[in-house]
Amino acid sequence: MAIAPAPPGRRKVVLATSIAETSLTIEGVCIVVDCGFARVPAYEPATGLTTLETRPVSRAAADQRRGRAGRTEPGICYRLWSEGQTAALAAFDTPEILGADLSGLALDLASWGVSDPAQLRFLDPPPAPAWTEAINLLTALEALDAQGRITAEGQALARLPLHPRLAHMVHRAAAEGDAMTAAELAVLLSERGLGGDGTDLAHRLSRFRGERGPRADEARSLASRWARLAGGESGRSDDVGRHLARAYPDRVAQAAGARGRFRLANGRGASLDETDALAREPFLVVADLTGSAANGRIRAAAAIDRPTIEELLGSQIVDAETLSFDAGSKSVRARKVKRLGALLLGDAPSRITDLAAAAQLFAENMLGQVGALPWSKDQRALRARATYLHQQLGGDWPDLSDSGLARPDWIAGLGCASLAEVTGDTLEAAMGNLLPWSQRAEIDRLLPSHFDAPSGSHLPIDYAAENGPALEVRVQELFGLKAHPAVGGGKIPLLLILLSPAHRPIQTTRDLPGFWTGSWKDVAKDLRGRYPRHFWPDDPASAAATARAKPRGT
Repeated sequence: MAIAPAPPGRRKVVLATSIAETSLTIEGVCIVVDCGFARVPAYEPATGLTTLETRPVSRAAADQRRGRAGRTEPGICYRLWSEGQTAALAAFDTPEILGADLSGLALDLASWGVSDPAQLRFLDPPPAPAWTEAINLLTALEALDAQGRITAEGQALARLPLHPRLAHMVHRAAAEGDAMTAAELAVLLSERGLGGDGTDLAHRLSRFRGERGPRADEARSLASRWARLAGGESGRSDDVGRHLARAYPDRVAQAAGARGRFRLANGRGASLDETDALAREPFLVVADLTGSAANGRIRAAAAIDRPTIEELLGSQIVDAETLSFDAGSKSVRARKVKRLGALLLGDAPSRITDLAAAAQLFAENMLGQVGALPWSKDQRALRARATYLHQQLGGDWPDLSDSGLARPDWIAGLGCASLAEVTGDTLEAAMGNLLPWSQRAEIDRLLPSHFDAPSGSHLPIDYAAENGPALEVRVQELFGLKAHPAVGGGKIPLLLILLSPAHRPIQTTRDLPGFWTGSWKDVAKDLRGRYPRHFWPDDPASAAATARAKPRGT
């Protein structure tokens, strides 16, 4: 009707888009109204989808449209933009190869023995991202092998006049004796309007089979030819999701949260109206969608169940162990997950099998909690002594402070995945790697862990004290001591925290002889009043030390 001349005495209006461009001359066209826009197919390699975008026409396209008004007789073109905007238009249309789905081209080249497009002299070389996406798709469809060479499946697909996705669907269905169903689906996806415009392709297929009229009859004839080319025409089922999954393995979708929200295997988000019958399905295969990669709108899909997904796409499903850190129990937990791309098909607790990865994750989450490890008193004391030497002498002395041990490699070296697994023996072995026995012996010589008081008591020295090595001791246990206690070969005086019999601090000093001859008199006077049963000599440097109230024999 668009091409036929208008009846005598009547005018004909032809509404056309750039999608319907033709080189035919339509008689009787003498007026053209050009909106200045074109609907252009745009392929998105990131999503594997071709969508129609509305863009300004090029100057060349605008001139071609204007020329339609004067092909057979004088005419006029009305442009719906100002003349000044014409100069801002692109000179020519973008070559289709720069914005098209290249999977068909890649399959054709592979069938000719060409796996690298650089072997051919293109006027415009195919874009690398689109080419890579085409190769990935053909590999997923088993049309190409890992080296990019065409397979027997690929040769079969190349013989079908269909997009590789649809060709793969029809060819595999033929092997199952259901080629006609897949071919009918291919027709529905290629010719809009057949079977209605509902989202559910299973319903559309059912309606299409019952439609009458020339267009429906021609479509069924076309499907029959495709089925015969694929090697079989018999068979007609209702298993739409099964066939679509072969064409669109990357668009198998899983329900994600709110009703009508789905996540595709390729990572894209998509949605349906909540009232759509498919919105409650746990899994779909999406054949057509529009919109952004984050939130597409599903236009055509069919339901599918998980067993069918696992049967058809088992080679693409990955079983993996995921590890996470539980802060409450300070432990690494393992889960066994089954994924198809971005889809989570299975998730259950499991035993940790990758011990090294678990130890590394434990280490990363315990960096600020070294002090929470089950250190013994002796281990804490040894760490403090080694750290003091590191601070004073440097060199080969390791920093065994909490901050010094907050290293992923050291904590991971414990080989533990939870705090409950860490034992004193584990820590001892790990410290042995940092502080060999030769250095431990040197520590004992330079920084003894305890001080032997004149009273006979074996008292621990605190090397982690803020003001240097410190010793808490009851003052009467130091009677008779004329020299100030020191470590580090006598070079580092201890900070003495002198205590009363009730273990309350009464004085701190780094000069014990000076204390005896200085303020002791006043301190002793106070102590005699508070502790009259204890012995408080006037000359403590010459008195006998005691851990009792009074020295024996007094």
